[in-house]
Order: sequence, then structure tokens, then C-alpha cells
Amino acid sequence: MFDHSQIDFTVNKEPLFYDNEEYTPVFGDRMEPLSRDMGMVLKRTDTKEPLAIVSGAYEPVQYDPLVSKVEEALTISGLDMTDAEFETNVYDNGAKLELRAKFPAHSMFLDEDKVIPEFCFRTSHNKTWANNGMMGLWRSKCWNTLVSGDKLAYVYGRHTKGFNVIAFASKIKNAGAYIAGDGLSQMRKWYHTEVSRDATVDLFTKTLARRTDNVTRKAVANKVMLSNLMKVFDEENRHLHGRSLYEGYATRNQGTLWTAYQAATHWSSHDKAERTVRPSHSVIGLREDKVRKMLHSNEWLALAA
Repeated sequence: MFDHSQIDFTVNKEPLFYDNEEYTPVFGDRMEPLSRDMGMVLKRTDTKEPLAIVSGAYEPVQYDPLVSKVEEALTISGLDMTDAEFETNVYDNGAKLELRAKFPAHSMFLDEDKVIPEFCFRTSHNKTWANNGMMGLWRSKCWNTLVSGDKLAYVYGRHTKGFNVIAFASKIKNAGAYIAGDGLSQMRKWYHTEVSRDATVDLFTKTLARRTDNVTRKAVANKVMLSNLMKVFDEENRHLHGRSLYEGYATRNQGTLWTAYQAATHWSSHDKAERTVRPSHSVIGLREDKVRKMLHSNEWLALAA
């Protein structure tokens, strides 16, 4: 399924060394190893590149056997693999791994908007990503992750050697069944649930765009983020519920939960900014979590009632 040639390497722990100025050896340099209790360096055995500083008790889990177990879980999940597409993404010299699989055989339509189930699994050697997988839907018109707030469509596990293939496969199967049944029905309901623009501003202000003002210590909106969210909301309303390009921009004050949802998932799926501290693939993972929380928020549930 996935490209094992990209993960054909192993990692191991090695001692950290320091320069002991008071020690003068007969041969060699003055470098001495630190205690394991103070940490160790995790390196690739092929390139010797350091990937992370870990504790002495940290037990690395190699990618290749882990990916094989993910493949086994997908195989026994009961998903139709016809014309399935598999993608293997390795980041930061191998420190992070992302697997994606699309299942066109399970494609569905929401009016004229085709949605395709996709599975995403992330893990890492540097502990930035725990073992986590999400079964979701993707739009064909714009590749937004249709993040589900339902826990049936989300699996999470700490870094550990223990990996229960049967339990993992069961969650994938349940997620697929939910998406094909109640999940899509719920999205159809959102498509026809009207919501005012003001109510959408209030929703995003209290969820995705919420920040704490350092002066008043009160929750306020991140205006730049709120502006971006509402721009997508207005465009979605124009094209899905309006007269498309024949309608002026931002002339509609009424949308639906579906267009609010699309604005949120567009924000979670698209990160075009150049980043040096936190790369895009990490940002998207964090944003997907925030969208899931929004779908469980009191503000969203009140609009969907």
C-alpha cells in the first residue's frame, strides 16, 4: 500500500557527549558521555543524522513494522480498496511520518459536491506527533479535510511498542460506517440549516478565532483570522447557495452550517505562510484538532439544533 522505500531506515539511541575541560586524556579528545538520565540523542543508523533528544527510558518504534501494522488494519477493516490511492510523506529528515489513503470506491455526493473518504495516519520519532489516525471526507471541488467532530472517526495512541491491530481496524471500520451513514446525513442536514452571518461571526469568535486580550484579560476575536474565515464563508455562500460569479462578493447575509463548516475546514487544510519555527504539516494537524473541538462546542451544537 505505502512506499516502504521512504521508511527503509532505523533509528537508535546514542549517548550525548560534553567537553570536559578539566580532563586531559592521553589519546583522543576531552569529550565524555553524559548520564542516560540527562538524555540521549536519537539518530538514523544510515545517515547518522540526529532526529531528537530523548530520555534514556524512551523506546523508539521503527517506522517499517508500524506501517505494516497500519496496512494490516486497513486490509481487515472491510474498506473497498478498488482504485485506492496511497501517499507516504516523510518530513524533517525522517523525524515525522504521514500516511494518507483515499478510497474512491466509497465516494458520495452532497448535492453536486463529491466527497471522498480519506484515511490519514501520523507518527514521529521526535515525539511531536503521537500515533494518531483520522478517517474523514474530502471535497472534490476544493481539497478541504472534512474533519469530523465524532470520536468514531478519530484514533489516538501514545508512542509505544504495543499496537493493537484488531482494535485499530475496528475503529477504522466504525469510522467508515459512520461517515457513509450518519456522518453524511449530518452533513446534508448542515447543508440545509440556515445560519446568519452575524451568528457565524459569533461562532468563530468564540471558537477558532478566540484569543485572550492581554490588557482586559477577556476573550476577544483574532481579527485577522476572523476576517479570513468570513471571507471563505462569504465565497462559499456565493458559489453554493447564491448565483456564483453573477452575484457580487459579500452581498449575502445568510448562509448555512455547511458553508460555515467549509470555512473552518478550509482554514485547517490550507497553510500557505512560510514558516521556520513550526512547519505547515504540524500546523495543519493542530488546526484539525481545533475544528473537531469547534464541532463539539456549545455554540456549534446550538446552531445545529
